[in-house]
Amino acid sequence: MLIRSWDRGDEDEWRAWLAEGRDFGLLAANGGPGHGPVLVPTHFLLDADRGEILLHLAAPNPLLAAVRADPEVTLAVTDDYAFAPGHWRGEPGTPTSYYASVHFHATAALVEDPAGKAEILNRQLGHFQPETPQVRVAPGEGQLGRLLPGLTGLRLTVREVRAKFKYDDKKPAAEQYALADRLAERARPLDAGARTQLLRRHTRRTERTAPARRPRS
Repeated sequence: MLIRSWDRGDEDEWRAWLAEGRDFGLLAANGGPGHGPVLVPTHFLLDADRGEILLHLAAPNPLLAAVRADPEVTLAVTDDYAFAPGHWRGEPGTPTSYYASVHFHATAALVEDPAGKAEILNRQLGHFQPETPQVRVAPGEGQLGRLLPGLTGLRLTVREVRAKFKYDDKKPAAEQYALADRLAERARPLDAGARTQLLRRHTRRTERTAPARRPRS
């Protein structure tokens, strides 16, 4: 992923963005000679303080074989994207895409022992299903425990995080406000999220004490 200096997100920024509820991404592993990469959409649990990501997959998932051959993987989370037409952006009228994307480059370890898999599932349940604290997984016990042989856990040790927030950050304030208005007027399903990020990035980057004009609320 190409990241320009003006698009780069720092750790505080990507942590806060993910903490808003973004816990679903695309996990990629190398497919080996003669094969393309293996991609799996999946929920995940991020422990940023420990530099660790936890998830599980069905045991027959082809990504697991790819990890056994090469444990280096990437998990990508992308959201708040929108297309910006060229006529919105002034001269020379070049269209672009707005989006936020965080990539975790990590080393994956398979977790195949029942106790280790149960630990991952219980941590995921605590995150995704906190309203049912009584539901827990124990090897060999209950319906969930009996499903463990059909699952494999993954523990990703994060080596590098690369974050990009691409929202025309190089443009002057007046042009960014105009772009925010355009997104509000078009009002496609993801335009509101892109508009929020555009304005947030602008606020974060500059002091808005006397803007040329404010966007409509």
